[in-house]
Amino acid sequence: MKLVYCTIISILVILLAPGCSGKKAAKKEAAAAADTTSVPDTGYTGIKKYYSNDYLIKEVTFRNGVREGEMKSFYQGGQVYQRFWYEKGLREDSAVWYYLEGQVFRTTPYKHDTVDGIQKQYYRNGDLKAEIGYSKGRRSTFIKEYDKAGKLISGYPGIVYETQDNYKTTGQYTITLGLTDKSAKVTFYRGELPGGIFDTAKCVKLKTIGGKPAILLKKTGSPQKEYAGVIAEIVTQMGNKYIAGKKIDLPYKDLK
Repeated sequence: MKLVYCTIISILVILLAPGCSGKKAAKKEAAAAADTTSVPDTGYTGIKKYYSNDYLIKEVTFRNGVREGEMKSFYQGGQVYQRFWYEKGLREDSAVWYYLEGQVFRTTPYKHDTVDGIQKQYYRNGDLKAEIGYSKGRRSTFIKEYDKAGKLISGYPGIVYETQDNYKTTGQYTITLGLTDKSAKVTFYRGELPGGIFDTAKCVKLKTIGGKPAILLKKTGSPQKEYAGVIAEIVTQMGNKYIAGKKIDLPYKDLK
């Protein structure tokens, strides 16, 4: 009798074993499926076209509602005007501008939605026209411009100044600024160019005194810088901006 009972138990174990292993396998497959399930789209994916008065003005590529890939804008005649590349909603790589006829006019490098690197401009025949430096969205003093023959342009205007010393009578010292080329368009700032970077957030645009840009310094009675830093933002004949800096020594040590 015991022998029969043991035999029956053995048969039941053999029959039930595949069922248990099958359940375990099913659970593992379900867990794996849960791990690999992708997050559903949270916005539009594809290319959106934008129009103005029936003219296509822009095409933007989206992924889950965020700009991802190429963005193009167009001239009214349908020719490509600009190309930008987006990654996770931020401009990356080089943006390109085109002449109406299709030649590249300008390339601008972007890193994390900020201009960073050397911007390049071109003539219609493809020759290099200018190179302009940027660092994390700020202009640097680096600039090279070329004429149509490919020759590097030089001889940009320099900063000149005059002083009016009323220190002993009114405690004031005035510096009036100008350029060696009086016809050049310029904006003057009080500030410096650390590392050759022009940071407008750390500079102060100069006001005019008597119709001319000037710095009005006053006696303080406490130690101050022994010089006044000035920056000139000069518009070149090509329409770019040449950045020049100068430190003007002061005859008194307490002017501010």
